[in-house]
Amino acid sequence: MKVTFFSAKPYDKAFFDRLNANFRFELVYYETHLGPHIVNAVEDSTAICAFVNDKLNAEVLQVLAEKGVKYIALRSAGFNNLDLDAAKALGLRVCRVPAYSPEAVAEHALAMILTLNRKTHKAYNRVREQNFSLNGLMGFNLHGKTIGIVGTGNIGKAFARIMSGFGCKLIAHDIHEDDTLSAIGVSYRPLSDLFAQADIVSLHCPLLESTRHLINSASLRQMKPGVMIINTSRGGLIDTAAILEGLRSKHIGYLGIDVYEQEDKLFFRDLSQTILNDDTIQLLMSFPNVLVTGHQAFFTMEAMEEIATTTLQNLSRLSQGLEPENPAALLV
Repeated sequence: MKVTFFSAKPYDKAFFDRLNANFRFELVYYETHLGPHIVNAVEDSTAICAFVNDKLNAEVLQVLAEKGVKYIALRSAGFNNLDLDAAKALGLRVCRVPAYSPEAVAEHALAMILTLNRKTHKAYNRVREQNFSLNGLMGFNLHGKTIGIVGTGNIGKAFARIMSGFGCKLIAHDIHEDDTLSAIGVSYRPLSDLFAQADIVSLHCPLLESTRHLINSASLRQMKPGVMIINTSRGGLIDTAAILEGLRSKHIGYLGIDVYEQEDKLFFRDLSQTILNDDTIQLLMSFPNVLVTGHQAFFTMEAMEEIATTTLQNLSRLSQGLEPENPAALLV
């Protein structure tokens, strides 16, 4: 079976090529993202493997189906970039990686919290210039602070376990309450209560129509002055214009984002020799209390191994007329 990859970086090739020895698929890689501009390059492929910023709208899916593609394998948990109704209507089978080392993302969220709080990135640069002054580097104790966790799926649950070790008070919001989290002291609250009480709000929910711009002007007004907001989930959860206003007014004390609404034009690329045509991200990065990473939270050896293994296993089973071992992996 021939599988065509899009948004494929050298590390993707390394992991998939190594693990493909057990499956013997024909793998073809494109570094560009999938969209109307490149979809006609697909030839004789039974499957497409796509990532978070690939465009799998009805137009693209129609062309893929006409070219004989049967399977769409998402090497991610999120699927907000895919038109599920169109895929179903075209008879395409769609699978994903519902869980891949949730600890990787949860640990990155913690890294962002600690970096913003203790300003280790600034201290690193100072010391390299032989500046050992502590002025401007004061942080706060995490112990005793209230952490608001929005979404307690696999990643949110891993994040809650980590933060419980810091002696934090944990409150959470999810449509499904998790008894194992309640057992370690997590208290489920309405979203408005979480926003009002949390010193740190960390987002771990999927991007759906119901969660798009979950953080907006109205929700920000409910939060404490000086709140820290962390987003390692999807950029569309945050209304960037509202966030900028919150930063200007100093209502937001700290912002850490590993994702961004318009990241498909920026992330996963080396743009160091170019002028960015995105004034918003430039403005965000100009604030001293903002930390931006480029969709890096998932990026550990363990996660990459799981992503590649699960994706290839999903395709193998689908090609044999079987469903993925994990029922949550099959979307259509």
